[in-house]
Amino acid sequence: MAFNAAISGIKASTADLNIIGNNVANSSTTGFKSSRGQFADVYATSSLGVSENAIGAGVRLAEVSQEFGQGTITFTDSALDLAINGSGFFALSDDGSQVYSRAGSFALDQDGYVVNSEGHRLMAYQADSAGVITGAVDELQILTSLQEPSATGQIDMAVNLDSRQVPPAVPWSGPFDAFAVPPTSPSTDMYNNTTSLTIYDSLGNSHLMSNYFVKTATPNEWQVYTLIDGVSVGGPDTLTFNSSGQFDTASLPVEVSIAGWTPLDSTGNPNGAAVQGFTNDLSLSTQFGVDFGVLSLAQDGFTTGQLGGLNIADNGTVFALFTNGQARALGQVVVADFANAQGLQPIGDTAWVETFNSGPPLIGEPGTSGLGTLQSGALEDSNVDLTEQLVNMIVAQRNFQANAQVIQTEDAITQTVINLR
Repeated sequence: MAFNAAISGIKASTADLNIIGNNVANSSTTGFKSSRGQFADVYATSSLGVSENAIGAGVRLAEVSQEFGQGTITFTDSALDLAINGSGFFALSDDGSQVYSRAGSFALDQDGYVVNSEGHRLMAYQADSAGVITGAVDELQILTSLQEPSATGQIDMAVNLDSRQVPPAVPWSGPFDAFAVPPTSPSTDMYNNTTSLTIYDSLGNSHLMSNYFVKTATPNEWQVYTLIDGVSVGGPDTLTFNSSGQFDTASLPVEVSIAGWTPLDSTGNPNGAAVQGFTNDLSLSTQFGVDFGVLSLAQDGFTTGQLGGLNIADNGTVFALFTNGQARALGQVVVADFANAQGLQPIGDTAWVETFNSGPPLIGEPGTSGLGTLQSGALEDSNVDLTEQLVNMIVAQRNFQANAQVIQTEDAITQTVINLR
């Protein structure tokens, strides 16, 4: 009877309205993916199949399919807000169980793990203590402990020594000691030029290293004296340039080595740091007929650092930025994709789980193998198109009304038949 077909139509229209209502309700939900109903007609069958002139028995909801189209990316002020631009899902750990999501609003929990609002922990390739990314996938943890200091071991210094200068009027009379009584230090008429930089001991304490350059009576020859915190620790070390104002290739590298230096505190006593040595590479220095100048100055030591911020690259690498100016990779966020994303089972909270139909997850680095890239400081909005949903709502409403009209018409016909005498 038409009653059954119309009732099935009302049920289908109701299901369609429920789907549309859910889409509309989540139009502002971060990472939400809209759904649409897929319907199929119904025919009465027997062992001999469907009659050639069979009339359908109505409609049924065949499937609720998910639309995984890209949502609009909105920028935020939090570095831990992440958006995937392209295909893929964040891989999350729910007490050891794997769930997947497009919602990238993350924060740190009390143990330093990167988690979403449900406490699911973000998965990432791990990094070793040197910041090298490994192939092991585990929960991403941001350690807030102090970064250990690193003693200076290598200095790279490049200066230009003015070839027009003449030897100082007063010979160098070191060694010098700023903590002696009375303190001694080089006078300005003992050297031609000087430059300084900060170096670090094994405890992360800073010290001022000064190099004094003294031209000798021999053409193209200079001597270098090294003081740390006003105390002589090295020199004279001889620099010999060729007639072009550079070092001969055969003499490279040109280095000043400091060995057995004992770091001192502000009173001139050992501060407890390890006795250390380092090398000052001057190979790129020149002796041209222009004023003295420092061309480059760098050293590899640093003091203790506290975590000052995070930076996440578009390939998912998470860098910790420390207050001592250092940066270190802590891990690399992974992205998971599926051969059939439609087969994923939604579990709520904008999360999905793997099923047999979806296939196993394909986990990789963002931006590779067709996976989307990451955008830090951004979130992916819901991909619901409200205009489209409102149009669909009107269509579903008309379908409901039409099926209700069929029932009314069938009821009137039935009453007519019943009233026949």
